[in-house]
Amino acid sequence: MLRSIQFLGSSSSSGFWLFHRLKLHGNQSFISISNKPLSSSRTPLIITSTTARCYRQFRASSIRSDSNLDGTSLLHLHLHLHLQPFDQLTVQGSTRKINFCQLCGGPTKYEIPAGEEKERAICTLCARIAYENPKMVVGCLIEHDNKILLCKRKIQPSYGLWTLPAGYMEIGESATEGAMRETWEEAGAKVQVLSPFAHLDIPLIGQTYVIFLAKMTTPHFSPGPESSECRLFALDEIPFDSLSFSSMLVTLNLYIEDIKVGKPKFHYGIINKRPGTSPSEIHAYTLDYHLRT
Repeated sequence: MLRSIQFLGSSSSSGFWLFHRLKLHGNQSFISISNKPLSSSRTPLIITSTTARCYRQFRASSIRSDSNLDGTSLLHLHLHLHLQPFDQLTVQGSTRKINFCQLCGGPTKYEIPAGEEKERAICTLCARIAYENPKMVVGCLIEHDNKILLCKRKIQPSYGLWTLPAGYMEIGESATEGAMRETWEEAGAKVQVLSPFAHLDIPLIGQTYVIFLAKMTTPHFSPGPESSECRLFALDEIPFDSLSFSSMLVTLNLYIEDIKVGKPKFHYGIINKRPGTSPSEIHAYTLDYHLRT
């Protein structure tokens, strides 16, 4: 079924942008972009979350201003699109405002529900409360011949920078299964999980990282669709100046510290990112409440 979303407020002189989403089968879908203006006599089709449960977000590094979005720049963006739940969100800095109910599409109001202490988005039609929860990111720190396997990202954010194979955990899989799947998808490596290594919370962006120590079951690896290169690095060769995220910097630093004094431990910590920093500013953090066992 073809759905269109009218993108209002564009500075394009050619009129409104149309984002077309065609759901094919299963979870496969795509978005096409057109700058053909809508007829003034035609009522815009407004999509609520009852008719479009998922929206593909740009995985571009960052779009600093939408005032320069014209036909050429939009069509030449490398849109590495990632399915995310869509509640018709208004992004406001590091917070986001839920305007419509995901269940029925009704408008929301912000109130503190009875028996709770935090303000939530509540549907004015069906009274459903929209709860937002952190995302779980799982990955593997792979040891092989005293080296660590890293992948160079071929997608945004942090295009061209190095990372451990990691990604969002899926519904229906365990954390270890997700970490092994992400390793296969990004590095073409089959691994065996040995033990948990780090649990890192990043409250500012609503993410929790769980990184496992792992070993390859076969000495083969190759870049997947999201990676341009995969390499084994000796500890003194790890490209710390070209890492993708603060979580990767913290994880690898903790690992090297452990190796220097004996063997890896298990770490828990809170990565408090400095508000307003981009993902590429990997040193803009403090590691708080660091526990190790």
